[in-house]
This record gives sequence, structure tokens and C-alpha cells, in this order.
Amino acid sequence: MRDDFFLNALVKEDKKVILSIYKNNLPKVKKFVLQNKGNKEDAEDVFQRALLQIGVRYRREKFCITTSFDAYLFTVCKNLWRRELNKYKKEVTNNDVVELYNEENDNSLALIEQKRQELFMEKLNVISDNCREILLMFFAKTSYAEIVQVTNYSSEVVVRQRVFKCKKKLTEIIKADKRYNSLREI
Repeated sequence: MRDDFFLNALVKEDKKVILSIYKNNLPKVKKFVLQNKGNKEDAEDVFQRALLQIGVRYRREKFCITTSFDAYLFTVCKNLWRRELNKYKKEVTNNDVVELYNEENDNSLALIEQKRQELFMEKLNVISDNCREILLMFFAKTSYAEIVQVTNYSSEVVVRQRVFKCKKKLTEIIKADKRYNSLREI
């Protein structure tokens, strides 16, 4: 199924398709949230917010998902949950602890983070197949020794050098994109 099928279903509020999205994706999100200091209700809330955010964004600006819809949704949920864990930053003023939180700012930052992820994935698909393979293993925390076994490289030193060069190339490609400056840290 094309991923815009799911995006259109969210916009049209197609209950049957949305129920299938819940059935296929909510268990993975629950597992992630439970493993990261959350509970079942937190997971359901994050999942609902992610669907709402994706639907609203797609209604405003049609965009393409370069991965599967399920992977995209899971990434949005992970980002929302991580943001949720970080949102109650504490500031000490005159021996009082003040919790800082601004929902509007939080939603804007979540959207920027989502767009950054999309730019990263888009540019990762532009670099050579070899670099993409090496970087995906590196980002998945695969050891250099394991990368040597999987690839044709002769040693861990060569793999380290290749990872460095590929990261540098990916960074250059990302920075050359006109969207980069608008997505930098605020």
C-alpha cells in the first residue's frame, strides 16, 4: 500500500484504516514508552498526538514519506516521547524550583524535529550505497569489528576512516540543502 493512503485516511478520518494503524503500530509504541519511563496511558497519548500531528501537517502541506508509514509514525512517536521526557526542565530561582513548559513552543519544536529527520533520511538516500550501508550500521551501534566482518574492509581502522568520510559527506550534503538553515537550532 502506498504511504499516502494512510496520510489521506488520517485527513479523511477513515475509522477503518485508522483502527488498522492502531492495531499494527500501537503495540510497538507501547513497548518503547514502557521501556523509557512511561506507562500505557503515556503511550496511548503519544500515539494519538503523533497521528493528530501527522494528519494536521499533511492537511496543511502535502509531504512524502521516504520510509514506510509505520517507520515514520514510530519515529514521530519516539520524538514526541523523548520531548515529553525533556519538557519539564527545572529552573532554580531564589531556592524555588519552577517547571518550564510551553505547549505551543513544544509543538513547534516537534514539527522542526520531524522535518530535520525527514531531511536527514532524504540526504542519507542520496549518498552512495556503500556510505549509506556503513552509516546505517554505525548509527545502529554496530561495532567496528562487526562492520569489518560484514563488509570487504580490511580492518577496524579502515572502517573508522570510512565512517568519518561518509559522515563528513552526509553533513556536507545536508548543509548544502536550502532547508538546512531554517531547521537549525533555534
